[in-house]
Amino acid sequence: MPSKKALVRRPSPRLAEGLVTHIERAGVDFDRAVEQWEAYTEALRTHGWETIEVDPADDCPDSVFVEDTVVMYRNVALIARSGAESRRGETPGVEEAVAALGCSVNWVWEPGTLDGGDVLKVGDTVYVGRGGRTNAAGVRQVRAAFEPLGARVVAVPVARVLHLKSAVTALPDGTVVGHVPHMDAPSLFPRFLPVPEGPGSHVVLLGGNRLLMAASAPKTAELFADLGYEPVPVDIGEFEKLEGCVTCLSVRLRDLHA
Repeated sequence: MPSKKALVRRPSPRLAEGLVTHIERAGVDFDRAVEQWEAYTEALRTHGWETIEVDPADDCPDSVFVEDTVVMYRNVALIARSGAESRRGETPGVEEAVAALGCSVNWVWEPGTLDGGDVLKVGDTVYVGRGGRTNAAGVRQVRAAFEPLGARVVAVPVARVLHLKSAVTALPDGTVVGHVPHMDAPSLFPRFLPVPEGPGSHVVLLGGNRLLMAASAPKTAELFADLGYEPVPVDIGEFEKLEGCVTCLSVRLRDLHA
């Protein structure tokens, strides 16, 4: 059986201080956020994922969004360097976690910046969003790290939302899904399905035909169910107030040593 592990990190008590860029700030209920995070991690475990808790980074308000700290391709972990300086303290604990799993560890170096939420993998194609948190030097370093391993890296402009994966993710068959008003360049994706809700753009592939997705996108869940998928909705409303989504709350690791 393939090994499925997911890195997760508990919310910081300073969560409500997290960055917001493209939406108005709203009050965050920390206790409710912890409940939602626990339900999210339980949903992963229920569907066959081993969750590995990265050491908390309580001084980093955004640290629950662990996906932004590292990009995985095969067994190589590329440690990110966020365009938001306040988030750079989040990476040491993640570096320790991926190294403990036997990953080969690389780093994004100055002047490069990269957030993991700007990276969408579809098969061996790696889309990298060039936007507020990821710069051109960061894109070049993704190419340098992953193209020798067989990846094809495609840069995508991102201006309307925080990260590329705030706008698009992909279904198990490789079809990219996104909410068109949030996208800058839909034509870059050869197989694209528009969805009716912004939060419907975000799916985590649990295995088989199961899609972990936000409960705030019921119309999109109906669309996916009609296409033969099984939506697994979770309430992540407190994290959505900070531009979070289902993808950024974990780092999914599959077949590390394949």
